Amino acid sequence: MQSGRAKTKSWLMEFEQRAPREIDPLMGWTSSADTTQQVTMVFDSKDEAIAHARREGYEFDVREKAPRVIRARSYADNFRFDRRQ
Repeated sequence: MQSGRAKTKSWLMEFEQRAPREIDPLMGWTSSADTTQQVTMVFDSKDEAIAHARREGYEFDVREKAPRVIRARSYADNFRFDRRQ
């Protein structure tokens, strides 16, 4: 299977959008004056991420992912005649 778990133990810091996105009338590209939307910071632990946010004076919200549930299946289950669509 190709649904690996590599690099899933790190914590991300992403910034909220502060300025609205605008469509350029000439080219049709989407742009914004807010450059923090391009920044994503990666930390090894939740405590490191929280410490950095407090040190820099950021307001923050911690969101933990729900545990991933993997149902064991065999490849032959894809071709069963009684499977649900």
